[in-house]
Amino acid sequence: MNLLSRLINWYLTRNALPYWCILLLDYLIIIFCGYLAYYLFNGGSSLTSHFWPIFWSLITLLVPYTIAFRMFHTYSGIFRYSSFVDLGRLTLAMVIGSVIAYIVYLPLRFFFPEWENTFLEHYPRLILLLLFATSFMCGVRVIVKTLFDLFRTGDYSKRIFIYGAQDGGVSLAKSIRNETPNRYTIRGFISPDGKLKGKWLMGLPIWAEDEGIIDVMKDQDVRILMISPLWAAHFREQEKFINALIASGIKIMMLPSSAKEWDGKSELRYSQLHEVDIEDLLPRDKIEVDMLAIGRQLNACRILITGAAGSIGSEIVRQVIRFEPKELILIDQAETPMHDVRRMMEEQFPGTPCHTIVASITNKTFMEDIFRRFCPEYVFHAAAYKHVPMMEDNPAMAIQNNVYGTRVIADLAVKYGTRKFVMISTDKAVNPTNVMGCSKRICEIYCQSLNKAIESSPSSFPQANGKPACTQFVTTRFGNVLGSNGSVIPIFREQIAKGGPVTVTHPDIIRYFMLIPEACKLVLEAGTMGKGGEIFVFDMGKPVRIADLAQRMITLSGATNCKIEYTGLRDGEKLYEEVLNDAEQTLPTSHSKIMIAKVREYDYEEVLRNEERLIEASYTYDDMGIVKIMKEIVPEFKSRHSKYEALD
Repeated sequence: MNLLSRLINWYLTRNALPYWCILLLDYLIIIFCGYLAYYLFNGGSSLTSHFWPIFWSLITLLVPYTIAFRMFHTYSGIFRYSSFVDLGRLTLAMVIGSVIAYIVYLPLRFFFPEWENTFLEHYPRLILLLLFATSFMCGVRVIVKTLFDLFRTGDYSKRIFIYGAQDGGVSLAKSIRNETPNRYTIRGFISPDGKLKGKWLMGLPIWAEDEGIIDVMKDQDVRILMISPLWAAHFREQEKFINALIASGIKIMMLPSSAKEWDGKSELRYSQLHEVDIEDLLPRDKIEVDMLAIGRQLNACRILITGAAGSIGSEIVRQVIRFEPKELILIDQAETPMHDVRRMMEEQFPGTPCHTIVASITNKTFMEDIFRRFCPEYVFHAAAYKHVPMMEDNPAMAIQNNVYGTRVIADLAVKYGTRKFVMISTDKAVNPTNVMGCSKRICEIYCQSLNKAIESSPSSFPQANGKPACTQFVTTRFGNVLGSNGSVIPIFREQIAKGGPVTVTHPDIIRYFMLIPEACKLVLEAGTMGKGGEIFVFDMGKPVRIADLAQRMITLSGATNCKIEYTGLRDGEKLYEEVLNDAEQTLPTSHSKIMIAKVREYDYEEVLRNEERLIEASYTYDDMGIVKIMKEIVPEFKSRHSKYEALD
């Protein structure tokens, strides 16, 4: 059997059978079926006595059939990839060839009455020839394809089910069946909505997603489930089913979370799927943004992005670049990550003028030189110190970088005529319990109050050219982004690789998560829709229990004896983050995922005085003194699990 398999595999998987061989085979089938049709009508004795006249009649018929074959390219296809479309074209070619033969034969018969074609004179024979020959040619192609599918499977082919019995599932199945050697053997489809249960597709049964499907997969030794992109969002919601698959050791393969969504039309290859990471399984809603509207605003503009080497900043760079800005000015103080951004821009986007600048946003003289040279029309301010425990221990740096740095960039944006300033904030700024969150809330307050002051008296904030200020300030808030630098998932992955333990601060701690590209799309949408003064908050979807996240990552990794260890809440950490996305505290916008937060507004002069006092205090490096002033500026700042609780 192995020898036969190798022989057929070798023969059928060559580049292609020469087209003349296929054409010759079709000729032989027509001739054979012609003799068979004649025999059925006239018997064996007549066939023997008229053998050569029949032969020449059939040779004559090959001419119109060849014309039809050429028209429909029936002999230039690859046998092993024959489809119903190919069989349909072959049938149509045979019919058209017969019609051509009749159309040409009638006038020739009139001018050459002595010339006679056995089949064209007796059309029932021609019809029988047509039926037999078409059936035989289709049959040969089906047999070749079946043998190819049967013998091309690799020795270690893995059995799989496909989740989704519609377009996406069919595309996956075709991609798998066209591979040589075949690494996967499809054993069935799963219908997520159960509507197709009990039916058959591509010769395979369709099962429903119910309690018994895991047992069915085990009985058939199916170890992999491939997820159709059309059903990926539905699949992520099936937490019980996912847990059962993971517990049973059944691997899940789907499009990675970072991949571009399948449009349902282009070719889908199973090789685009990968074994799931935890990011792929987190439930999330599809986010639609008006990219055309964003493009109309950002196209041919000079755009400055701070924190451009960070997780959020670098993704904003990748998304903004598609709108063909006139010029990009990218700022970050991290030299090596900034070098990576520079290389990315040179390799992937060489046509866009781009300036990668290593600098701190707190360097006011250098920042002013940058604004003076480039006069950016849009500023996306993503630079900030963001790690809660680090800022809890270093409040002076939180003030000098986050608060003062934001003020430097905001003031220069006003001075040099920036149209719109978009600040990236965080859900930790809502009723802050830590220094980092409070520092971002102070940044929000400054930007919002400055916007209000400009609206009421633009001439009080003249630009460098003497014109009244026109900058609009917009703030965006969202929670954790998956895969960002220092986020929980990369840390867990590293701990699991080392054999554990996986450290979780508290059994009940929950967080909201969003993909970096999705978060940045919403930042661009909110930034362009904002008229100035808004604090936009995003619908972050369903919260995730961190302990469950850790356990699922351990199970997915296949690690054994890797345990979860609870270390206690860190300084300034909350059990539950607040994002202010309920109706009582927000106003709706034209985008269902973006709301406007109702927050207290401050007088700019008062905010400026408070900031001056706070920044001056930061240079004393007296932690308690600095945080005391922060709590005075933001009364809702109540410390948790921190030495600063003594100040509340």
